[in-house]
Amino acid sequence: MRLLAVILLAATLSAQPARIIFDTDMGNDIDDALALAVIHALESRGEAKLLAVTLTKDNKDAAPYVDIVNYFYGRPNIPIGVVKNGKTPKDAPMIAVPVANPVYPRRLKNYQDAPEAVSLLTEILSEQPDHSVTIVQVGFFTNLARLIATPAGKALAQRKVKQLVMMAGAFPKGKKEYNVYIDLPAAAKVFAEWPTPIVTSGYEIGDTIKYPSVSIENDFNYVKNHPVAEAYRNYMKMPYDRQTWDLTAVLYAVRPNRGYFSLSENGTITTDAEGVTTHTANPAARQQYLIVNDTQRARVLEALIQLASQPPGKH
Repeated sequence: MRLLAVILLAATLSAQPARIIFDTDMGNDIDDALALAVIHALESRGEAKLLAVTLTKDNKDAAPYVDIVNYFYGRPNIPIGVVKNGKTPKDAPMIAVPVANPVYPRRLKNYQDAPEAVSLLTEILSEQPDHSVTIVQVGFFTNLARLIATPAGKALAQRKVKQLVMMAGAFPKGKKEYNVYIDLPAAAKVFAEWPTPIVTSGYEIGDTIKYPSVSIENDFNYVKNHPVAEAYRNYMKMPYDRQTWDLTAVLYAVRPNRGYFSLSENGTITTDAEGVTTHTANPAARQQYLIVNDTQRARVLEALIQLASQPPGKH
């Protein structure tokens, strides 16, 4: 009977929208903003449910900017958690300019009013069905390492999280990668101790799939002021095509069975003292990385353009 109950629960959860917690270093690269737009588009399509956004960039504009984007897409009540004593506090025009623009309404007037990220993670996870949440980590490992630093936090993640999908590393063994080396102790801890399956979109995936500036210039013009397009214009001098690192992680997290990507064999991921990641095959382990071929790249880019530029819909 217990086995039957587990099977029925799994079938029920698979038919529901993907429950997403988005853990991001919003402000360090424009792909974070585009990835958040993709999540909102998938939620409007009934494919995802954004439970919360937690931040690993310790900057005053990160949470207000996320709040602006959530508000723009018609979901102003999504909780946002901020990191305390985190990394990369430097200001960033891509988030500072929209936050300073009064045309964008927001609920969060001051980042100091937002809850601490690990406390929010604990609260949100506690409210979810067992094995139902996909955490999409596209920033540093700070928050998740802190979550599993206590037995209760690790047990909570093991009970509530279905999988951790991240943008991190380079595979099967590659260059040191930003999301890993900025908080290297946290990255090493998560790779070694995280209690659920991990799928990572490595540097090499998003590096070969670039979001076209022509989409920013044309596809976002359905409204005069768009917080994602404005962030894109303020990240670098236009026109430029930017890598889709974080977007690919989101696409896999919500649509894992659409054939956009292939998966490596099971194994373990480790990082050296410089932040270079290595995947070692091990059938008993539960860590994999994405693989993409030329045909898949074309499909992924088409899907990401359509989703990122999709106007706000039902909610």
